[in-house]
Amino acid sequence: METNEVIDHGAPVRQFSVMLPNRAGALAALLKLLRTASIEVIGLSVQDSRDATVARLVLSDPDLAERIFMEKGIPYTNCDLLVVAMRECGPGLLQCLDTLMVAETNVDFAYALLPGPVGHSMLAIHVEDYDFAVTVLHQSGFKLMYQEDISR
Repeated sequence: METNEVIDHGAPVRQFSVMLPNRAGALAALLKLLRTASIEVIGLSVQDSRDATVARLVLSDPDLAERIFMEKGIPYTNCDLLVVAMRECGPGLLQCLDTLMVAETNVDFAYALLPGPVGHSMLAIHVEDYDFAVTVLHQSGFKLMYQEDISR
């Protein structure tokens, strides 16, 4: 599938990957810090290893979260995610992944987010080419969510 059209409907959803020590309470302490700033966790995925934990976070106020991470010296990276509102979890998920596969777009990782403002299930997806994947999914009729759609 070839397309040069770029569809821009809003700011991409930003994910933070935060490196935490692998010890009891580290994730809770991070979430309490965010909560004191009224930042809500919209999505969370945790990858654990022997020495460290990486918490992937989608947050309601990424700009404020980034300032807090910098001020507190919390190591992090960030990236843009596609967020797809799913009407039907099972068939919708398979259709979304099939659409990306046919377009030869690789999915690096994906995880579910908390239900959106209108109650849709949401799927966060990291792909190798964000703009191309946005165009492909829009042309295939998928409802994409942007940071302003999911911030509460």
